[in-house]
Parts: sequence; C-alpha cells; structure tokens
Amino acid sequence: MLFGNKIKELRDEQGLLQRQLAAALEIDTPMFSKIERGDRRAKREQVIKLAELLHQDENEMLTLWLADKVLDVVEGEEKLSNNAINIVQEQIKAI
Repeated sequence: MLFGNKIKELRDEQGLLQRQLAAALEIDTPMFSKIERGDRRAKREQVIKLAELLHQDENEMLTLWLADKVLDVVEGEEKLSNNAINIVQEQIKAI
C-alpha cells in the first residue's frame, strides 16, 4: 500500500479532503477512499493526475503505484519472490 499511504500523507499535508481529489479524478469519494486504503488500484491516468494535483513527480508516483502492483503479485510467495524479482530485473536490463 505504498501508493495509498503516499497520497494520504500528501493529502493530509496539503489540507485537502478526499472529496476534493475524488472530484478532480471524476470518481466518488468512497472509490477514492478505497484507493487511498489500498483496497482498490488506481488507474495509471489517475496516478498521473494525482501527481499533478499533489505537486509530485509523476515518475515517483508511478513507481510507487507499480511497486504496489508487484507486491500484490508476489504476496504469499516470500520464498520465491526475491529470485523471481531478480530474474525480472535481468530481463529488464536486456530490453
């Protein structure tokens, strides 16, 4: 829940309400709350919009969002996840 924690932290620091950010994303407040809690994954376009709204680096926000996706995939596979991630890193280097 790296991304959700980050947007909550930034929202609180900037004195913004969930409903304000939800309106800017054109979603309802309960949906935004789920994104912030990590119960629902934001769409890539929403991450980019949130980075803009919260005055954050787009790549850093997308990195947290992507890291959450990776963590979701490897959850419960602690014994294998490090090896799998190392293999993926090698494949990325080869691209």
